[in-house]
Amino acid sequence: MALNPYSRIYTQDDSLPASQAMLIGSGLSEADLRKPFVGICSTGFDGNTCNMHLNGLADQVKEGVGAHGMVGLRFNTIGVSDGITNGTPGMRYSLVSREIIADSIEAMAAAHNYDALACVVGCDKNMPGSLMAMARLNRPSLMVYGGTIKGGNFKGQQLNIVSCFEAYGKKLQNAISDEDYRGIINHACPGPGACGGMYTANTMALAAEVLGMSVPYSSSAPAVSAAKREECLHTGEYLLRLLEKDIKPRDILVREAFENAMVLITALGGSTNAVIHLIAIADAAGVKLTLRDFQQVSNRVPMLADLKPSGKYLMEDLSALGGIPAVLKTLLNEKLLTGDLLTVTGKTLAENLAGVAALGEEQDLLRPFSNPIKADGYIQILYGNLAPEGAVAKITGKEGTKFVGPASVFDSEEELNEGLIQGKVEAGQVVIIRYVGPKGGPGMPEMLKPTSAIIGAGLGDKVALVTDGRFSGGTHGFVIGHVCPEAYDGGPIALVRNGDQVVLDAANNTISVLVEEDEMTVRRAQWTPPAEKTPRGVLRKYIRTVGSASEGCITDS
Repeated sequence: MALNPYSRIYTQDDSLPASQAMLIGSGLSEADLRKPFVGICSTGFDGNTCNMHLNGLADQVKEGVGAHGMVGLRFNTIGVSDGITNGTPGMRYSLVSREIIADSIEAMAAAHNYDALACVVGCDKNMPGSLMAMARLNRPSLMVYGGTIKGGNFKGQQLNIVSCFEAYGKKLQNAISDEDYRGIINHACPGPGACGGMYTANTMALAAEVLGMSVPYSSSAPAVSAAKREECLHTGEYLLRLLEKDIKPRDILVREAFENAMVLITALGGSTNAVIHLIAIADAAGVKLTLRDFQQVSNRVPMLADLKPSGKYLMEDLSALGGIPAVLKTLLNEKLLTGDLLTVTGKTLAENLAGVAALGEEQDLLRPFSNPIKADGYIQILYGNLAPEGAVAKITGKEGTKFVGPASVFDSEEELNEGLIQGKVEAGQVVIIRYVGPKGGPGMPEMLKPTSAIIGAGLGDKVALVTDGRFSGGTHGFVIGHVCPEAYDGGPIALVRNGDQVVLDAANNTISVLVEEDEMTVRRAQWTPPAEKTPRGVLRKYIRTVGSASEGCITDS
């Protein structure tokens, strides 16, 4: 079988001399035109620690591809930093960027007929966007994660990106000096790499590894490490094997692989954003995944890892203990994973882990199954008259499993931030932020700034927060997001009023507002849809095409 079934359309067809002339003009030789073409996509850009080093890693991937007799052709797509845009209108573009990334990779690789694809990615939406594109194209592909950042330190305090948001909450309460506030900001991000806790970037990176779409250790090797450089240089070896064996993403992204991903994410306490991303990736691969699948995994898999945001360790600490492969071997030994699934190494997951040692009692990052942090999963799917199509709760066990209180309603994140400053958020309340869903935001922005500010203000264990928006992987506390239908579509969350009693029960998976249905019917009749916020551009396109969060916020269904 030819290893260049796609690129030969351009390089071997005598009726396309202009195509060949332009390729030669770009620096290729006649001999190169007979080799497989590998598209190397980088989401690198200068203004973000998660992405600032990715173009350099992509160059190393290109070097490795060339060393294995293929032609590496680098191109770029966008990345939007969640950490930078959180709490601003720019955050509306974050989830939207997942679609732009997927669409642009698909367009570039399909238009230029690349035979294989390597995506070098770093920030939250980079991973799911690239995996969606790979599944759509279904050509030999793999993902290279840019790696995690080193932890920061200031006056002996370990820091990460969430430390900055929580310091802001302390600043609002005059509980921190200006000098210490600036000191935390100046020391939280000491160099390149994605945010260091079990936040969305690291969550989706480890999901890619257990799915089989990145090589072992990719998700836990630090950004600045010899291991990351070696991974990039060896990418050509794996891509050549994929081409020779004709292994494609949909051969790897099978139903059982997604079940493995849900198990690993649950055990490690990963970001709730994994719910919408895994559903979207599965859809691109032709696999049906639902909210109820996540609940079924949470019912049988305990939360074991003491990782930030709710714990004390960072991904670099896990890397020092053997990384994600050590966790996978531990879970495989407990028969929680399916091991006979194909991966981008050309071997099965179990074969990849054959020489790996499981984590033992010499460490306390991953608890033993006899003493979990939480006996079941932290992701709980709630249903009720406040969320008939479901909501996603992040319950680690440290904040309890039930919360009852009066609603304190805000129609935007900005309203809540102002309400915090004015002292409108009080202990015992169920804080509701609405009109921030996929259409209402638009773009379903993360609520990291308000949740971090609430924690910084000393209210983290005294209020619950409910939203039709998303939470950052850095969020912790009694938080429930992805409420569906969203307020923009007239969902029940749009009808809640200040003082309504709200009952959140993660033990019984219910979310309810104690208002009679007759009264809700009256309120529904009085409700009017909000005015469209974005008259032109990509956000308007998103509003008109995006589906429900309960179905992955997919735009091409």
